[in-house]
Amino acid sequence: MTALGFLYPGHSAEDDYPRMEQLLGSDIRVDLIHTDIGEDAHRVDALREMGSAERLAAGMEGLRLAGAETVVWACTSGSFVHGWDGAQDQVRNLARLAGMPASSTSFAFVHAARELGVRRVAVGATYPEDVAALFADFLAAGGLEVTGMRSSGIVTAAEVGTWEEEDVLTLARAADVADAEAVLLPDTALHTAAHLSLLEKALSKPVLTANQVSVWEGLRLADRRVNAPTLGTLFTREPLVQA
Repeated sequence: MTALGFLYPGHSAEDDYPRMEQLLGSDIRVDLIHTDIGEDAHRVDALREMGSAERLAAGMEGLRLAGAETVVWACTSGSFVHGWDGAQDQVRNLARLAGMPASSTSFAFVHAARELGVRRVAVGATYPEDVAALFADFLAAGGLEVTGMRSSGIVTAAEVGTWEEEDVLTLARAADVADAEAVLLPDTALHTAAHLSLLEKALSKPVLTANQVSVWEGLRLADRRVNAPTLGTLFTREPLVQA
């Protein structure tokens, strides 16, 4: 059994995680602890506070008690708003606190793109434009080129959590551009686990979503790869351990 730990802010699309645990179809356990979201606002100051060391530390005891082997801060905006260096500091502090390998969803996007061998990406962001621009800057620092960007301007995670399949598909299509090798949907408040096959079929290219890459990152930290095609192209790479 491989136990993956996730710190997830508030309550929006957390049901993606047990869904993905089921779809992995192997000896993978997904443990999720909710952290205090503070003010639910896609605003830079609020997002920096949401990802503060104090808030993350408060969630770690539950993951340790659950026996997690790795931990991922499952929040994209609460990591990339600190910039590349600040997000690295955030992860290093989390690893020291947890006593286990750690990462965040922002780094998961960069690592997943590298896994797929893609460099040019399009971004469909639920965030306001200024926050979405910070994600593009983060991706650029990780060696990716953002060739298309669509911002929905949504202020709260609560609203994002109400989006259904057609809303997600509309955002992905609006973001996509011809020269993008993959489309990225960066909000962990967005339900996507059930829609990945549809998204990739509609766009005819890999789609990387926040909760999807977070779980993949947890597996990467644990030196596990699982072949689970329903979770998208990212989960069809040659596995280190076959499900």
